[in-house]
Amino acid sequence: MTNLAENLSAAAAAHQDALAIKLDDVELTFGAMELMSQRVCGLLSQKGVSPGDRVALVMPNIPQMAFIYYGVLRFGAIVVPLNPLLKAREVAYHLTDSGARLVFAWDGIVKEAVAGAETSAADQGVPLEVITVDGGTFMQQLSQVEPALGVHSVDGGETAVLLYTSGTTGRPKGAALTHDNLRRNAEISRDLMGTTAGDVLFGGLPFFHIFGQTCALNASVLTGATVTLLPKFEPAKALEIIQRDRVTIFEGVPTMYIAMLRHPSVSSADLSSLRVAVSGGSALPVEVLREFERVFGAELLEGYGLSETSPIVSFNRRGTERKPGSIGTPVDGVEVRMLDEDGAEVPTGEVGELSVRGHCVMKGYWNNDDATAAAIPDGWFRTGDLAKFDDDGAIFIVDRKKDVILRGGYNVYPREVEEVLYEHPAVAEAAVIGVADDLQGEEIVAVVALKAEAAAQDETALRQEILDFVKERVAAYKYPRTLEFVDALPKGPTGKILKREIKV
Repeated sequence: MTNLAENLSAAAAAHQDALAIKLDDVELTFGAMELMSQRVCGLLSQKGVSPGDRVALVMPNIPQMAFIYYGVLRFGAIVVPLNPLLKAREVAYHLTDSGARLVFAWDGIVKEAVAGAETSAADQGVPLEVITVDGGTFMQQLSQVEPALGVHSVDGGETAVLLYTSGTTGRPKGAALTHDNLRRNAEISRDLMGTTAGDVLFGGLPFFHIFGQTCALNASVLTGATVTLLPKFEPAKALEIIQRDRVTIFEGVPTMYIAMLRHPSVSSADLSSLRVAVSGGSALPVEVLREFERVFGAELLEGYGLSETSPIVSFNRRGTERKPGSIGTPVDGVEVRMLDEDGAEVPTGEVGELSVRGHCVMKGYWNNDDATAAAIPDGWFRTGDLAKFDDDGAIFIVDRKKDVILRGGYNVYPREVEEVLYEHPAVAEAAVIGVADDLQGEEIVAVVALKAEAAAQDETALRQEILDFVKERVAAYKYPRTLEFVDALPKGPTGKILKREIKV
């Protein structure tokens, strides 16, 4: 097989009447999902789309997202998944940069999508239609389309998806992920989680992001498992879905686990179906891992990956002894090295830039040879993360390269300080950042959101208590000199804390 869409055809043949996608009372079998993807394929032909053209999908986790995604791939076109929270200006940038020829947009945000498409059409000098996706008119429109039964033949090295990076270091870049990238990573996800046709996966990670797209959508289609969707994460609803649908595999980011652990209903929810949980997207505080496993009674495994790596690079294995704070070891077919500024490998135990080679690495950045050459100068993709190996080959992320704080000539890695903050019983969320300082170059600031039961305490006394707590546990040059309380830390669409948006 070369086209990723062939996985859906295989699943439909083997599990015709099995449940593929569920959103509360809306359910879609694999047979129905295959038929809908065939109709989308026919619709693309009607709209004058050609294989290799880019088709944008602007929508949250709804059943339509899943079968449109596979319909576009089936046709041989390239999927451009976009965050439905983007504003018109941002939509226009992505559409123009990708050269999109058609847009599918959820009706809840279609106004911004249309405005963005109009700007992009003017920029590109070509018309750009937006198809509104809802549960009524759109489905009726599809029912009138003749299904396209075949799957377009592609080479496995051809681009399947353009996944735009979050833009933390500039304007977003489109990571060109191939059919082979995505298929192999779905297989890796299946093997790591032990996913089978009887599993039910929690679908709260957005499909427009690589974590949810590969590890939930593509892995479930590969295995014939069910995904139960939650378009917007809410801890109470997530706990309800685990109980209602007997979820066996939960995939999330640290802030999701923290939110569920802090919710009052966690003590009464039936969580017995859960056998494994996976965390990625950002560093998982060790205290959160321990608390989750105690409360939920399921193994919580941390992995590591990026948009540019499809995403899985390394993972902690089920049933093995785990090292707290480690992101595990490289997965099959993937090599990892820690490199210095000159591209030389650093010794075991020393910190270098985590660099990756293997089947997971993207083809390159879309129409951006300079950025591709900078990211992959010698066949090794530079992740921008600082990490080290221990003597057993386990990987420990030290921090993002750009997040390192240089205080008084010393490198301070925010994650190390954040781990200590999370150990304090009053802290729900924490981020450590550097701010300009005339004397030290940069000074260390902690920004903290408190647990509900701690919010009523005297702020001045609690602030000093937390600062003293950290001061006792880290070297003198590492502890925060300032601590600010906030109601909540700013987060991106996947729940990752966005340090660049923290204002102090």
